[in-house]
Amino acid sequence: MAQNSPAARLAAGTQDAQGGHPRRWLILSVLVFSLLVVVLDNTVLNVALKTIALPKPNGLGASQADLEWSINSYTLIFAGLLFTWGILADRLGRKRILMVGMTLFGLTSLLCAYAGSPGELIAARAAMGFAGAAIMPSTLAVIANVFPRNEQGKAIGVWAGSVGLAVAIGPVVGGALLDSFWWGSVFLINVPIVIIGLIAMTFVVPESRNPNPGRLDPAGVLLSMAGLVVFVYGVIHGGDTGDWGAPAVWGPLVSGVALLTLFVVWERNTDHPALDVRLFKNRPFSAAVISVALSFFAMMGSLFFLTFYLQSVRGYSPLQAGLWVLPFAAAQLIFSPLSAGVVGRFGARAVSFSGLVLIAVALALYQLIDVHSAMWVYGTIAALQGVAMALVMPPATTTVMSSLPRERAGVGSSINNTVRQVGGALGIAVLGTVLTSAYRGRIEPVLTGSGVPAGVAHGVSGSIEATQGFVAQSAAAHPQLVRLLVPADSAFVHALHVSTLIASGVAVTAAVLVLAWLPRRTAGTGHGSGAAQSVPQSTASVNA
Repeated sequence: MAQNSPAARLAAGTQDAQGGHPRRWLILSVLVFSLLVVVLDNTVLNVALKTIALPKPNGLGASQADLEWSINSYTLIFAGLLFTWGILADRLGRKRILMVGMTLFGLTSLLCAYAGSPGELIAARAAMGFAGAAIMPSTLAVIANVFPRNEQGKAIGVWAGSVGLAVAIGPVVGGALLDSFWWGSVFLINVPIVIIGLIAMTFVVPESRNPNPGRLDPAGVLLSMAGLVVFVYGVIHGGDTGDWGAPAVWGPLVSGVALLTLFVVWERNTDHPALDVRLFKNRPFSAAVISVALSFFAMMGSLFFLTFYLQSVRGYSPLQAGLWVLPFAAAQLIFSPLSAGVVGRFGARAVSFSGLVLIAVALALYQLIDVHSAMWVYGTIAALQGVAMALVMPPATTTVMSSLPRERAGVGSSINNTVRQVGGALGIAVLGTVLTSAYRGRIEPVLTGSGVPAGVAHGVSGSIEATQGFVAQSAAAHPQLVRLLVPADSAFVHALHVSTLIASGVAVTAAVLVLAWLPRRTAGTGHGSGAAQSVPQSTASVNA
């Protein structure tokens, strides 16, 4: 009897099947605070992108491709190592790995803050992705370990809502810092969060392990990371050069696909896969994973270029641009915790489908945005997009987590976070490339028609920041070039329209798959048999 008492469970860091860990909600609050450092970093960086693109000493003189890599170097390393960190957490202890990740995240934040060139920033961001990969899977794994099944949906809703909180806080704080300090200050904000989080974890978060941890799969990890990095390089390089027929573009694209294919073959044949691809034979699981990936594809891709719309086209300061992220963030923050109740009433399929349709509608509505449109229109669309994301993420995440036994929580967490990061990285790469190509197609003829040499025009047409920078540097000697600013704004808005329409189509595709494959109810909602019952035993025992 003494072993089953609340005090005994508290000391052991375990839960019973009904009540969960006695301090589970306090534990959740610490985990949410710790999660802020990972999400906050990317949202802060979005506001700082235009400043980093400025010439030294105000920025680093980063190109459009540099800016894309400053985000994707983080996300691709992050995604590639989630499974490895997940299994290390299962083996060595989730709290221990979480604290290691937090410590490394603080140190790599310092490296980013004091980077002296775009290359140094990209390298430091990759190191930060290495650290962040240790944080994310551990948070969801601990949640699944301390909360009973009937409360996991609500807990994950709060966890997902914290993403909205970070999206709200990051741009505003980042904008305020950029108004007063140099661009590197946006990374220093991570340091006090890391320190407070480490102190709280020491006293609140219980240690837990998987009694039967899997084996590491270094070959699978390397193949997946190499395939993703090489493929994304081809996409970004194609947009940067505009020459999709060049071997330097299609070569990496083909090589990336080949490496990813080899990764799948390897995972199917090894007895200790990083990702058991057989798990994707289960349609509900696949639908949930795809909805997460494509939602982040659309969201991260659109947030990447909307910050340039706010600062480069509308002329807002970083702080003002950060404030215009609040409609999206506030909507996500408010509606994410409520989604568990909505799923319990209407089912995961109906809620996820409705959310994806709303994402598609919101992205399509960006066609109403132009150089001089009323900003309340922008704010309304952004809020609708935030509500839509809040409807998609919690039920999809709950479905993923419910598809695996609790002792494999690290696996579900790793899969969920991997597809988020891969989807976001591909969204930035693909939609960023579409944006660059569409912008260049409109502005390059205008530049050459204004007497700008063809060789110069190609480089200047790579982004609206490059065009505006060229005009600023040349206007003293050639005042007539100031007239290029108006068509540059129009060309960017055209590119925004093209990119958001493609993103809208991606959301529609995800909605169709959810409608066809996702069950009406999941185990996390307490209705029906749920995804957990529908996953074959052979695939449920996937190795992290």
